[in-house]
Amino acid sequence: MSFDFIFMLTRDDRTVADAEQHVLTALECGVKHIGFKDIGVPSATLRKLNRQIKAAGATSYLEVVSLDRDSELASASTAVDIGVDYLLGGTRAEDVIPVIKETGIHYCPFPGTIIGHPSELHGSIEDIRNSTEALAGFDEVYGLDLLAYRALPDTDIPLLMNTVAAATRKPIIIAGSIETPEQIQSVYDSGAAAFTIGTAVMNGCYPVAASNIKGQLAAVLNTVSGLLQV
Repeated sequence: MSFDFIFMLTRDDRTVADAEQHVLTALECGVKHIGFKDIGVPSATLRKLNRQIKAAGATSYLEVVSLDRDSELASASTAVDIGVDYLLGGTRAEDVIPVIKETGIHYCPFPGTIIGHPSELHGSIEDIRNSTEALAGFDEVYGLDLLAYRALPDTDIPLLMNTVAAATRKPIIIAGSIETPEQIQSVYDSGAAAFTIGTAVMNGCYPVAASNIKGQLAAVLNTVSGLLQV
């Protein structure tokens, strides 16, 4: 089973100003999947980040957190223009698909109702499952980007992840607010294909002695390696 850690060059759903430095650190640590958000830095910086990532043989991701239609479509156009491997997030599949069609980009929108910034996932588990099924019905949708740990406070998050994973055979990426080995274990147990971490690593929150980004990344990679070896 593939289970990938996607390091997001972000804090609080914005690409950080010093992202170019952190790309180098991540690549030195052996991180193979690296992404950024559609806001926080100019598109020229996103282009440079993408070049750095792909030149090293890693996979690149752009995640859309803009809430209005025009911004979402502009971000999809940016993804095509700079040539990322994956376009994550956003909610308007019918509008985005014509923009990315036949580009080879793997498109994984958000299921459910997304509110605010940083993004929150609203709706019942049943609502989110129904949204998953609807989005997965598009041939051009490669997978889903689920904000499981951004769901409403009373949500049973393991049940949500398991329900979404069971609703489609397409890959599920769990994004947002993951910061502990226990959460990564739950993501793995759900059958998700990958997960993202940005803020927790940037802020030194992952529970390991080393609070610097290199130490944080090494700890997350060790957690993933341990799960895959079981």
